[in-house]
Amino acid sequence: MSSMIVLGWRELAALPGLGIAAMRAKIDTGARSSALHVESHWSYVEAGAPWVGFRLRPRRGSALVEAAAPVFDERWVTDSGGHRTRRLFIRTVLSLAGTEREIEINLADRRGMRFPILLGRTAVIGAFTVDPARSFLHGRLRRRASSV
Repeated sequence: MSSMIVLGWRELAALPGLGIAAMRAKIDTGARSSALHVESHWSYVEAGAPWVGFRLRPRRGSALVEAAAPVFDERWVTDSGGHRTRRLFIRTVLSLAGTEREIEINLADRRGMRFPILLGRTAVIGAFTVDPARSFLHGRLRRRASSV
Protein backbone atom coordinates (compact mmCIF):
# COMPACT_ATOMS: atom_id res chain seq x y z
CA MET A 1 0.00 0.00 0.00
CA SER A 2 1.36 3.42 -0.92
CA SER A 3 1.71 6.03 1.79
CA MET A 4 -1.24 8.32 2.23
CA ILE A 5 -1.12 12.09 2.67
CA VAL A 6 -1.97 13.20 6.21
CA LEU A 7 -4.61 15.92 6.51
CA GLY A 8 -5.72 17.87 9.54
CA TRP A 9 -9.41 18.12 10.41
CA ARG A 10 -9.49 21.40 8.47
CA GLU A 11 -7.49 22.28 5.37
CA LEU A 12 -7.45 24.57 2.36
CA ALA A 13 -9.10 23.09 -0.70
CA ALA A 14 -9.59 24.33 -4.24
CA LEU A 15 -12.16 23.44 -6.88
CA PRO A 16 -10.33 24.65 -10.01
CA GLY A 17 -13.02 23.48 -12.44
CA LEU A 18 -15.45 25.83 -10.69
CA GLY A 19 -13.01 28.75 -10.54
CA ILE A 20 -12.40 28.45 -6.79
CA ALA A 21 -8.73 28.87 -5.91
CA ALA A 22 -8.90 28.31 -2.13
CA MET A 23 -11.48 27.88 0.57
CA ARG A 24 -11.50 26.55 4.11
CA ALA A 25 -12.66 22.93 4.18
CA LYS A 26 -13.69 20.72 7.07
CA ILE A 27 -12.58 17.12 6.66
CA ASP A 28 -15.31 14.94 8.18
CA THR A 29 -14.86 11.19 7.90
CA GLY A 30 -18.14 10.76 9.77
CA ALA A 31 -19.94 12.19 6.75
CA ARG A 32 -20.28 9.96 3.71
CA SER A 33 -20.72 12.67 1.08
CA SER A 34 -19.18 16.09 0.56
CA ALA A 35 -21.14 19.33 0.55
CA LEU A 36 -20.50 22.76 -0.96
CA HIS A 37 -22.30 25.84 0.31
CA VAL A 38 -24.13 27.72 -2.42
CA GLU A 39 -26.00 31.00 -2.02
CA SER A 40 -28.43 30.07 -4.78
CA HIS A 41 -28.80 27.53 -7.56
CA TRP A 42 -30.97 26.96 -10.62
CA SER A 43 -31.49 24.04 -12.97
CA TYR A 44 -31.47 24.14 -16.76
CA VAL A 45 -30.91 21.90 -19.76
CA GLU A 46 -27.89 22.16 -22.03
CA ALA A 47 -27.52 19.92 -25.10
CA GLY A 48 -30.31 17.74 -23.73
CA ALA A 49 -28.58 17.12 -20.38
CA PRO A 50 -29.49 18.52 -16.93
CA TRP A 51 -27.16 21.21 -15.61
CA VAL A 52 -27.09 23.34 -12.49
CA GLY A 53 -25.89 26.91 -12.19
CA PHE A 54 -25.00 28.31 -8.79
CA ARG A 55 -23.48 31.20 -6.89
CA LEU A 56 -21.18 30.85 -3.92
CA ARG A 57 -18.89 32.94 -1.79
CA PRO A 58 -15.58 31.07 -1.21
CA ARG A 59 -14.64 33.21 1.80
CA ARG A 60 -16.43 35.65 4.06
CA GLY A 61 -16.39 39.04 2.46
CA SER A 62 -15.25 37.73 -0.94
CA ALA A 63 -17.10 38.35 -4.17
CA LEU A 64 -19.73 35.89 -5.34
CA VAL A 65 -18.48 33.31 -7.82
CA GLU A 66 -20.88 31.97 -10.42
CA ALA A 67 -20.32 28.48 -11.78
CA ALA A 68 -22.16 25.72 -13.61
CA ALA A 69 -21.78 21.96 -13.95
CA PRO A 70 -23.66 18.97 -15.33
CA VAL A 71 -25.90 17.33 -12.75
CA PHE A 72 -24.33 14.00 -11.84
CA ASP A 73 -27.10 12.76 -9.55
CA GLU A 74 -29.91 13.84 -7.26
CA ARG A 75 -30.43 11.97 -4.02
CA TRP A 76 -31.55 12.18 -0.41
CA VAL A 77 -28.96 13.27 2.14
CA THR A 78 -29.38 13.14 5.90
CA ASP A 79 -27.50 15.91 7.74
CA SER A 80 -25.94 15.63 11.20
CA GLY A 81 -29.20 16.82 12.77
CA GLY A 82 -31.15 13.99 11.15
CA HIS A 83 -32.90 16.19 8.56
CA ARG A 84 -33.32 14.64 5.11
CA THR A 85 -33.19 16.82 2.00
CA ARG A 86 -33.01 16.09 -1.71
CA ARG A 87 -29.74 17.47 -3.10
CA LEU A 88 -28.11 17.85 -6.48
CA PHE A 89 -24.67 16.28 -6.89
CA ILE A 90 -21.98 17.35 -9.33
CA ARG A 91 -18.56 15.90 -10.10
CA THR A 92 -15.59 18.25 -10.05
CA VAL A 93 -11.84 18.22 -9.45
CA LEU A 94 -10.71 18.72 -5.86
CA SER A 95 -7.21 20.12 -5.36
CA LEU A 96 -6.00 19.33 -1.85
CA ALA A 97 -2.51 18.96 -0.36
CA GLY A 98 -0.84 19.00 -3.78
CA THR A 99 -3.13 16.27 -5.12
CA GLU A 100 -5.97 16.49 -7.60
CA ARG A 101 -8.83 14.03 -7.83
CA GLU A 102 -12.38 14.05 -9.10
CA ILE A 103 -15.03 13.96 -6.39
CA GLU A 104 -18.80 13.99 -6.04
CA ILE A 105 -20.12 16.94 -4.09
CA ASN A 106 -23.64 18.08 -3.30
CA LEU A 107 -24.88 21.65 -3.33
CA ALA A 108 -26.25 22.67 0.05
CA ASP A 109 -27.18 25.60 2.23
CA ARG A 110 -24.32 25.65 4.76
CA ARG A 111 -24.96 29.28 5.73
CA GLY A 112 -24.78 28.58 9.48
CA MET A 113 -21.60 26.52 9.20
CA ARG A 114 -18.03 27.74 9.71
CA PHE A 115 -16.71 25.98 6.60
CA PRO A 116 -18.18 26.49 3.12
CA ILE A 117 -17.08 23.02 2.08
CA LEU A 118 -17.30 19.74 3.95
CA LEU A 119 -15.25 16.86 2.58
CA GLY A 120 -16.73 13.50 3.50
CA ARG A 121 -15.03 10.13 3.46
CA THR A 122 -15.79 9.37 -0.19
CA ALA A 123 -13.65 12.39 -1.17
CA VAL A 124 -10.64 11.38 0.91
CA ILE A 125 -10.70 7.57 0.88
CA GLY A 126 -7.68 5.90 -0.67
CA ALA A 127 -5.51 9.03 -0.88
CA PHE A 128 -5.63 10.70 2.52
CA THR A 129 -5.70 9.92 6.20
CA VAL A 130 -6.90 12.42 8.80
CA ASP A 131 -5.20 13.43 12.03
CA PRO A 132 -8.05 15.02 14.01
CA ALA A 133 -5.62 16.67 16.44
CA ARG A 134 -4.07 18.82 13.68
CA SER A 135 -5.24 21.41 11.18
CA PHE A 136 -4.06 23.33 8.14
CA LEU A 137 -1.10 21.04 7.53
CA HIS A 138 -0.99 22.13 3.88
CA GLY A 139 -1.28 25.91 4.16
CA ARG A 140 -3.56 28.66 5.44
CA LEU A 141 -5.42 31.54 3.91
CA ARG A 142 -3.54 34.74 4.40
CA ARG A 143 -5.50 37.50 6.10
CA ARG A 144 -5.65 40.77 4.25
CA ALA A 145 -3.82 43.61 5.91
CA SER A 146 -6.39 46.08 7.14
CA SER A 147 -6.06 49.62 5.91
CA VAL A 148 -5.49 52.20 8.62
